Amino acid sequence: MPNSVEYYLSKGYDRPTAEYFAAGRKRIVAVQPNNDFTLTLDFDNGERRLYDCKPLLNVGVFRKISDLSDFNRVYLDETHCVAWDIDPNVDSNIVWNNKIDLCPDSCYIDSSPIA
Repeated sequence: MPNSVEYYLSKGYDRPTAEYFAAGRKRIVAVQPNNDFTLTLDFDNGERRLYDCKPLLNVGVFRKISDLSDFNRVYLDETHCVAWDIDPNVDSNIVWNNKIDLCPDSCYIDSSPIA
């Protein structure tokens, strides 16, 4: 059973994060790349949300997916994280540092609902 919003606020979480965890974690069930470097995400609670990746593309390892063709290689990994293989010819389950990923929690918290 999830804790209350007040519990998570007392642990130092900001309000959106506290509300997310208090309501229960969500699992991503589908991801679709868009031509404007956003992702359409479907969650297990039936919600569809839009995640903007543009702010990430000039930061660290995310520069590796700043080309649209690389960005479009997005997939859900076995833990339902949004993921990209840096080198698509390398198995990221064998070479752990070949994968860029985003956790479902932050994808939900940092995305916007799609009407």
